[in-house]
Amino acid sequence: MDRLRAAAGEQHRISRMVRVGTVNAATVPLLIPVLREFRATHPVTQVEVVAARQAEIDRALAEGGFDLGLVNQLDGDDPPAGLDSTELLRGRPVVCLRPDSPLAALDAVSVDDLLTQPLIAMRSGYVMHRFVHRLLAGRLPSFSYSTDGAEMGKLMVAEGLGVTVLPDFSVVGDPLERQGTITHRTLAGDTTGVRLTLRRRRAESVPLAAGELHEAFVRRGCELGGSVRGATGPGARPAGR
Repeated sequence: MDRLRAAAGEQHRISRMVRVGTVNAATVPLLIPVLREFRATHPVTQVEVVAARQAEIDRALAEGGFDLGLVNQLDGDDPPAGLDSTELLRGRPVVCLRPDSPLAALDAVSVDDLLTQPLIAMRSGYVMHRFVHRLLAGRLPSFSYSTDGAEMGKLMVAEGLGVTVLPDFSVVGDPLERQGTITHRTLAGDTTGVRLTLRRRRAESVPLAAGELHEAFVRRGCELGGSVRGATGPGARPAGR
């Protein structure tokens, strides 16, 4: 009976649902491959991916609503108390735009250039909202939108509504970028670093499935070498665009 109870308990730990909160950064190079790998080795474990803002993810992690969280950090940011944070990717903010945008003719986009275009900004609560607010230093673009997450921002850029500022690892390799619908340019004179980090609550006991998904994220980050820029590094233009 003891062995049966132990086996049942272990099966529950393996087959439970794992909840992951994400700010929708590096979805294609990181999140999707990890989920595909995890599904192959844990066919009975459900993974629920929830898009949310930074503060919402941190709060849910602390309260046990999420098992893992994928969030962006600027250099110098400290993780909240009670949460462990592992850096997966490191990059820099870039301007995401259409190849036919007037800014695409530039090697690097200045703040003055950026202010000439409609700006698709992340809502308050996202690191990129804080970054853009600091970058513009109180200056206002010709017109602006406000949206949630990188994925919606890229779609709005692809449809010609304006430009947005995102970490390079959220643009490079994206299906829209591979199709030539969007591209990116560096920000002139800016050296800010942005990191994608994996967070979880500090606990003595971690559910097996959540622990193994955490390990899968870390492995994928190592495979990417901490960066997804590759041949389209800072200042470079993708070939043929």
